[in-house]
Amino acid sequence: MTSTPRCPAILVAAPASGQGKTTITSALARLHARQGRRVRVFKCGPDFLDPFWHQLASGQPVYQIDLWMTGETDVRVRLHAAARESDLIIVEGVMGLFDGEPSAADLAQRFGLPVLAVIDASAMAGTFAALAFGLQHYRPGLPWAGALANRVASEGHGRMLEQGVVAEHWLGALLRNPALTLPERHLGLTVATELADAMERLDAAADALAATPLGRMDEVALQRWAVDFAAPEPMPPLPQLLAGRKIAVARDAAFCFIYQANLDTLRALGAELVCFSPLLDAALPPCDAVWLPGGYPELHAQRLGANSGLRASLADHVAAGKPVWAECGGMMALFDAIVHQEGESHPMWGLLPGSVTMQQRLAGLGPQQLELSAGTLRGHTFHYSTAVTDVPECARTARPGMPVVPDKGEAVYGKGSIRASYFHAWFPSSPEAAASLFLPQEALC
Repeated sequence: MTSTPRCPAILVAAPASGQGKTTITSALARLHARQGRRVRVFKCGPDFLDPFWHQLASGQPVYQIDLWMTGETDVRVRLHAAARESDLIIVEGVMGLFDGEPSAADLAQRFGLPVLAVIDASAMAGTFAALAFGLQHYRPGLPWAGALANRVASEGHGRMLEQGVVAEHWLGALLRNPALTLPERHLGLTVATELADAMERLDAAADALAATPLGRMDEVALQRWAVDFAAPEPMPPLPQLLAGRKIAVARDAAFCFIYQANLDTLRALGAELVCFSPLLDAALPPCDAVWLPGGYPELHAQRLGANSGLRASLADHVAAGKPVWAECGGMMALFDAIVHQEGESHPMWGLLPGSVTMQQRLAGLGPQQLELSAGTLRGHTFHYSTAVTDVPECARTARPGMPVVPDKGEAVYGKGSIRASYFHAWFPSSPEAAASLFLPQEALC
């Protein structure tokens, strides 16, 4: 298909983290979805948590897009496909508009996405207009939609903020309201599926947004942000490296950090996927390999450690030489114990000797790449725990474009058929390397 679809699109950004990007993105998606429009939302960067809210709001799967981790070709493919079937595309940025390399601004300029700046205006007046102006003009040629004032004290405060902003770039003010704040915990937002009132929260935010110029835009008004999404080069089919293999994927409240694109890639490689719950299931389903993704095992440590049936089933799987790939939280559960900040220790599955200890400050953050014999996987690390173990390393990650350095990056531990790391991999960055995680281990490191 070589057509160039045209679709309204917007990138929701901010001067910094914590300004309310995710709430506004989800509220905008929910508002237009309620009105019967087909909305697709994407998340810039590697975040796992914001997409839960975006998917609930839009009713559509949410994919991460990033000029480094997923690559420009992948971004082009996903935006083009979305534009062909959507009435509105919304991309949530990452951190501040110009933060990171590449940044959300880089993504906006590369694909012509108009930028909506969400600014926490709770402690400013005239400076709001100066900040909005600076964001718009800091980089020449940045596509611009306008600015939305968030956490405004009153209607009078909102009128003060509006002064000095070009009329067509004033997208309104949202009054400060604790009910419009999405709940958080140590790794970010609380997973939307864990909250019984998640949809009610989104509806309340959408109702508030509906009273602003941004929220009052209809299909005709949205055309001012229409973007042409050029067709990408056709992608060749993936080799069927996992044909005939069944991969068991842990998926529940304790193990929920899963990129939809990773599942798609495993299926495209020929694998059959079957999900199981380490919180509820007493044994693995019949399978050739296991994937233990990241999540919140520390919040469910007692239940996970008490699941002796699953522990024994995993031990049998490993004794049979069948592969296990464990990422971050998945790795944590394999150790002897998880130790909370208060010093309370919870026995875990004991398939890797050692323990992990939770701490208040981040222990790892940022993009990483893992070079394997089958290719190089891109991804990231983000964790609040540290591991102490004598399990040998079989590989180590590195910063983008940098060589592997001892004691830097993240270790990939290897014991028997287990490979485990704090590293979160983006499988489409190297499908061949991703396949090697679930094949006999001599091909991995």
